[in-house]
Amino acid sequence: MEFKKDEKEELITNTTLIQKQIRNVGKLIVTEGNFSQVFTYKDSKKFYFDVFSSDKKAIVFVNAKVSVSYDLSKVKTEVIPETKEVIISKIPEPEIHINPNIEYYDMQQDYLNEFDASDFNKIKNRVNKSLMIEIENSDLKKNAQNRLLSELQNLYILTDSMGWLLTYNSEGIYTEKYLQNIEWED
Repeated sequence: MEFKKDEKEELITNTTLIQKQIRNVGKLIVTEGNFSQVFTYKDSKKFYFDVFSSDKKAIVFVNAKVSVSYDLSKVKTEVIPETKEVIISKIPEPEIHINPNIEYYDMQQDYLNEFDASDFNKIKNRVNKSLMIEIENSDLKKNAQNRLLSELQNLYILTDSMGWLLTYNSEGIYTEKYLQNIEWED
């Protein structure tokens, strides 16, 4: 009878440890990248029945630090102590954070068409859109997925070492190599 009691206490201890390990992780920045771009901003206003125009322009240099992270608090997990199983039912989409450093050069403006806050907002929006396109066309998101897989391997090692089964998308993960074949939900 003592054997059953020890086994039950160990099961409760393992369950608590696994749940605590899953909850203790917050946001995981998995990949960072740097992007640089040069833009030319031009704006022209027409006056007096489109006879006269007033122009402004600037050359804009952008160096941006981009990070890709996963909010692991949004990972949906369920711990089933009876079957010694940890089920991952949802992995959140990666979060992309862009931190641009924008420098303005060769700013030229006319008296009737001066730079104002709305111009700088337009430039920043254009920079962010352009950077998102560049990020989507880069390997940054794929690298982020690979890095997340490395972290999931740690969870697999933890569960496997305790005799538990890690499951994702209703399939048991029996080896670390299985993680490499995960089908990502889009």
